[in-house]
Amino acid sequence: MNAIPGLARLAEEHGFDCAWGGEANNKDPTVMLSAIAAVTTRLKVGSAIYHILGRTPATLALQAAGLDELSGGRFLLGIGSSNPTIAKWHGQVLDHPLGRVQEYIEITRAALRGEKLNFSGKYYTAQNFKMAFKPSGRTMPIYLAAFGSQMTRLAGRITDGVLINMANPREVGRIAAEFRRGAAEAGKDSTRMEIVCKIRCSIAPRYDVARDALSHALTYYALADYYRDLLGRMGFASEVEAMRGAWKSGGFHAARKLITDQMFNGLPMVAATSAAEVVEQIKPYLEAGATRIILPYVAASDDVVGELSSFINYWTPATTGAYH
Repeated sequence: MNAIPGLARLAEEHGFDCAWGGEANNKDPTVMLSAIAAVTTRLKVGSAIYHILGRTPATLALQAAGLDELSGGRFLLGIGSSNPTIAKWHGQVLDHPLGRVQEYIEITRAALRGEKLNFSGKYYTAQNFKMAFKPSGRTMPIYLAAFGSQMTRLAGRITDGVLINMANPREVGRIAAEFRRGAAEAGKDSTRMEIVCKIRCSIAPRYDVARDALSHALTYYALADYYRDLLGRMGFASEVEAMRGAWKSGGFHAARKLITDQMFNGLPMVAATSAAEVVEQIKPYLEAGATRIILPYVAASDDVVGELSSFINYWTPATTGAYH
């Protein structure tokens, strides 16, 4: 964690546009994003994503306003509906995600405008809340994590962009089309909106070492109920079921051993021996409609900071483009 400020400054020097932090059972991304915002001047900071079940809309608005003020207007707010596993962590039940997301974003936006909240919805209430300070007045971009058709169209209707995780180029193209459809339904110009795609990558002297590093994340998603339909749509239903069976009988690593070459190569997991290879393998995602790409780097050795520094050093302001 103490290496993050230095890595953030390095990323800014090399032309990266945004540093993103996500939440699950990891360290609070707000802390990391605050540290980054405090030591940079141009690098945007974004949440990819905050889960709506982890905090009330009023609390999120306070966090977002603080991050935006600290960064001087560089914060990008990514929100997701959460999933059944995370809901259990917080002692909640995930139901009616579309309605919950819509109300949550409505309340958050009103709070960020400095309004006094008197909201009584089907899923949320927020009474007599108002920020004790005057917000900046900036209209903060809000992005919604989605891959199902209904949530994707909702993102197009009510937010500024869609955040896509674990989708290959063909699926990104489908999601982009649904997103644009939702924008059109709301009379919005989708060409002014963002389609953000997350692609994990790892670099090692040998492909098998980089692939092994990435296989942990792939296995996690294969075993998650809420990604089963997405992976099945991309043609990996049989692999997922085999991995789930191995997990139930032999545990996580038994499932990990069943990742096939076809599955690994068909998902947004880039195992490479150089950063130049990463660039080549992510081009199809841009061609499929992605306007911004998040590149979570997965270290293939114990030298996490060294690997990240080397990866960042490959890029120059002229080559970063839409990569983040």
